[in-house]
Amino acid sequence: MTSLIRGAPVGRLLHTALLAALLAGCSLPGTDHSSPASQGDGTAASAPGSTGPSGPSAPARSGEPTETPVALRDYFDREYSGTRLRLGDVRERTTGYTSYDATYRSEDLTVSGVINVPNGDGPFPAVVLAHGWIEPDAYTSGQGMTRERGHLADQGFIAFHIDYRNHADSDRDPDLVRNMYLGYAVDAVNAVHALRGSELPIDPARVALMGRSMGGNVVLQALEISPGLVQAGIVYSGQSSLESDNYRRWAGPGSDYAAEAADLYGTPEENPEFWTGISTRPQLGRITEPVLMIHGTEDEQCPEAWAGATFDALQSSGVDAQIEWYEGERHSFGPRFDDSMVRSTRFLRTHAG
Repeated sequence: MTSLIRGAPVGRLLHTALLAALLAGCSLPGTDHSSPASQGDGTAASAPGSTGPSGPSAPARSGEPTETPVALRDYFDREYSGTRLRLGDVRERTTGYTSYDATYRSEDLTVSGVINVPNGDGPFPAVVLAHGWIEPDAYTSGQGMTRERGHLADQGFIAFHIDYRNHADSDRDPDLVRNMYLGYAVDAVNAVHALRGSELPIDPARVALMGRSMGGNVVLQALEISPGLVQAGIVYSGQSSLESDNYRRWAGPGSDYAAEAADLYGTPEENPEFWTGISTRPQLGRITEPVLMIHGTEDEQCPEAWAGATFDALQSSGVDAQIEWYEGERHSFGPRFDDSMVRSTRFLRTHAG
């Protein structure tokens, strides 16, 4: 086993471009929808009132893609080996758990995060949490799924919220945009390996992934990249499983990062094969784990129809999939958040707890 070393995380480095909001998740730039009117940790979301991506006028299109296309299948069945999970400062102590700053190695990068460890001897089941889009230069470590992390730890799960590369105190990946943010899924896969290789009181046979908004897509990508890695996955308020849907929803006038994507690889109309190749829907049959989807019927960011189409595609692909609809709930969930977590915990206990 890898020794668990206490040490301060590495220094903050550069952040990603705004393209992440378009291609890696549903939450809009400047807004984190993981908790009502907040960024999941009690702080006000940046740019309140934002209804979509905005920025300087988009640069003129060159007319031809400039990069060799990347595809999700390029990441299938690689050797992944997250290592060196280190605990840092204590963030919080409660009657149910202790929360720590943490870092681990993903490929040749150090990735930061926050981990809640239940009080007691264990061994405990574990969940890796993949957060939704928050503007990287406004993001702080552990932001976006504070409620979920606390609830799971109170219920006896080690809850490891990863920041992703290029966020908070994580190292910078200069190829993140060129690789269409698939490095986030690699970080989720390697977080599972790092947990299992650590000296934390974890049951290696009871590990799951849970992602919100953008993170829901990260979960599906990770399940396709490494079938059999975990015991279950949860997609919470997830984006479309077709990346062309996400592009069209946020590729409005003045969207410089939409123009950047088009200049790299062409629009969905110009290069449909590329956009299909970075989508999870065509490869859902690779998923071997049961999947639970949680979605509000009034989700203003990721439409109900997107969730329904993904659920139908999961079932058609032979995946053991369930969907739980929450009438009237919007993207961030409010009145029925606790109900949704009770449902999520029950699913995790059945399959990974």
